[in-house]
Amino acid sequence: MLFGNNKPHIKKVLVDLSILKHINCGLGQIAYNYAKYFSEHADEFDFEIHLLVPKTLVGHFGDKVHYLPSRKTFRRFPFLVPRYDVWHSIHQLSSYMPFFNSTRNILTVHDLNFVYEKEGLKYRKALRKMKRRVNRADKIVTISNFAKTDLLRFFPDIDNVEVIYNGVEFTQSGELGQMPSAPFDNSRKFLFTIGQVMEKKNFHVLLDVMKLMPEYNLYIAGTNSTSYGDMIRERIESERISNVVLLGEILHEERTWLYSNCEAFVFPSKFEGFGLPVIEALSYGKPVISSRMTSLAEIGSTHVFFMDNFDADHIADRIRTGIREYAEHPELATASIEYARSFTYEKHIKRYLEIYRSLL
Repeated sequence: MLFGNNKPHIKKVLVDLSILKHINCGLGQIAYNYAKYFSEHADEFDFEIHLLVPKTLVGHFGDKVHYLPSRKTFRRFPFLVPRYDVWHSIHQLSSYMPFFNSTRNILTVHDLNFVYEKEGLKYRKALRKMKRRVNRADKIVTISNFAKTDLLRFFPDIDNVEVIYNGVEFTQSGELGQMPSAPFDNSRKFLFTIGQVMEKKNFHVLLDVMKLMPEYNLYIAGTNSTSYGDMIRERIESERISNVVLLGEILHEERTWLYSNCEAFVFPSKFEGFGLPVIEALSYGKPVISSRMTSLAEIGSTHVFFMDNFDADHIADRIRTGIREYAEHPELATASIEYARSFTYEKHIKRYLEIYRSLL
């Protein structure tokens, strides 16, 4: 139902899922799982759920929810957006904000990466934008204790912050996925990692690691049309590193297959508000070798083999240790799966529903 109805006695909650225009990115997948949950449970609520989605997805999630198509005019003239009782901004980077003061706003903050990535005018502009969002919010949620600490470091006066860990989309039992369509050598054991191929992901440190581990291939999935991706491609070619492959964007089914069949998941990232791939890999019972930087030590807990530094010999040793430990102690995989499965979307969204009701 476009825009919903105008029943005055029914409260209305708008969930900003405009990031669905990038459905294959991490935030896009989070938004998709929100839409899926609300479409399945909306008739259980005592308020209406309205979804702000790209025009192409209006109606896509059934008729139990209401739709507001995301439009450029709503960014330029926010007063044209219908009035809602509660507005949930599911991430801090959205171009849409509530206009009416009577609308209660929940802001979910995933990270403050701009603090570390931008400089000069771009930094100050991003900081001002973040300040406007923080000041507008009636309730702020961060996705990890690390993200909360980082937020309070820059905005020490706010006192309405709560931590709600991300939900994770788990593979259905028996779902095997499909081998990637890109050139893939299924005769060799392989390591896997995933993420936008950007400097903060630190994937380049794995190139020297793979020189020390010729018995394995490494597949790096994620958008790589970046200058950092170009640098990695140039190094692979110039240094003749034949066992590292950039896959680019992959389908959900391909990601499932890669998690299911890899020997280990390797994640040397420097900046993570949560580190969703770590939990995803643990849910498949795979050894995870990760940086301990930013939120990763918190999220990985005792189930991850952490890197103490980015020296190639050290990382290679941690990978081999992780693979060996999992082979010798099958209970490690069982414990990892049980831990990962505690990060459910049902638990995640139910806590938000409590917040919605408290603000209505």
